[in-house]
Amino acid sequence: MGKVSIGVRGWRFDEEEVFTEDGDYRPMDDMDADTRKRLARLSALVGSPCDACWLIHGDANVQECNVIEVVYGEPLAEIAVCEDHENDFLYWYFEEGGERYRGEEELQDEFHEWFTDGGRAPEGYVGVEHVETDPDDLPEPPDPDLEAMNVEIPDEERTEIDLRDMDIDQDYPS
Repeated sequence: MGKVSIGVRGWRFDEEEVFTEDGDYRPMDDMDADTRKRLARLSALVGSPCDACWLIHGDANVQECNVIEVVYGEPLAEIAVCEDHENDFLYWYFEEGGERYRGEEELQDEFHEWFTDGGRAPEGYVGVEHVETDPDDLPEPPDPDLEAMNVEIPDEERTEIDLRDMDIDQDYPS
């Protein structure tokens, strides 16, 4: 058994850590904490808008965003992009010094800042060639342990959201 991506490219998992010999998902309690955290985060990310598209279109036009196809970085500070913007991230990471944020929470913020300031991969830049084998041949994932996903947010980072200001007529991605 080797390394596999699940749902989207980027994060790679040890097959034997995630799947049984029969190809079914292992119970979440049988996985190490990092694997559980990443799988739980992936279940929240799949179907989400691309970070770069969102930076271009914003919340008001989120329906214009492509869905993510690849994720890099650490859970809750990850870069999640569509195929159209993957090379932008890879260029920033390998050619513009983004690699210095590897494993750091700043990765997401630094990439977003670079992209917002007009940073893009040059025309014709080829980052990584991916090989996909049976991407649709996956068992149903186990239900994530929502309690394990709870994260304590420091008081200075907490904000209140006034739900009266929400536009309930807005079409949100599903």
